[in-house]
Amino acid sequence: MACAASLHPLSSSSRALFPTLCRRSTFPAIFHRLRGFSSTSPLVSTVNRLIPVPTQARTGFSVKEDDVASAADVEFQTPLRIVEYPDPILRAKNKRIDSFDDHLKNLVDEMFDVMYKSDGIGLSAPQVGINAQLMVFTPVVECGEGEEIVLVNPRVTRYSQKKRPFNEGCLSFPGIYADVVRPETVKIDAQDIKGARFTVSLSGLPARVFQHEFDHLQGVLFFDRMSDGVLETICAQLQALEKKYEDRTGLPSPERVETRRRMKDATGFGKSQLV
Repeated sequence: MACAASLHPLSSSSRALFPTLCRRSTFPAIFHRLRGFSSTSPLVSTVNRLIPVPTQARTGFSVKEDDVASAADVEFQTPLRIVEYPDPILRAKNKRIDSFDDHLKNLVDEMFDVMYKSDGIGLSAPQVGINAQLMVFTPVVECGEGEEIVLVNPRVTRYSQKKRPFNEGCLSFPGIYADVVRPETVKIDAQDIKGARFTVSLSGLPARVFQHEFDHLQGVLFFDRMSDGVLETICAQLQALEKKYEDRTGLPSPERVETRRRMKDATGFGKSQLV
């Protein structure tokens, strides 16, 4: 089983642990194709004891303003392709979107298409080579069977103290799965596909998927959040991806997990920052 940002579909046993997405909603147009969370949905909840994100935000929960993406920054060609680790695009700064037009809607449609074709349940813009603050996801296996969530320029404002490990996978790390500990609930501010601002709390699987995708928008990859012991179990697979990148491009890998493992004291490397 796996979950999060380009997450792969969950097994039936995993789905039983988390609430499922409702298929109809009265929630205003937060989500693409007129779907959204119902105000009574178990996935959108106001949870007590949420911890506010401080002004000096923790790694991955940035609150500072980003540069605005130009038209060139969000240009794309079809078909979109998944960017794999260790491509430097995954670490580059992602700019804030300020243009809510048909081009953005087309990009969202293409992102959903490649997400479904890749058997994912979440995808961020940098994963398709576009360094902009945009993510799409749906924690439902079948295309069209659940809400298709679009978040533009998202920010985390609060998160729960209670955390849980979960076995995550990522389309940018094909075939790699490992446990990541994350808060069970997050409260976010974001904009919808039309630019309208909204606030919503997510819990269960949607909170998990959101945090994985949000990390991508901060240049944080899921193995950055793994414990040293967990990281050790996938080290050889990460090194294989580094070699694959070098063979394909003829360039040295822009980062190496072996170096990262030695940087135990560096913020965001090998430790969860959500404590």
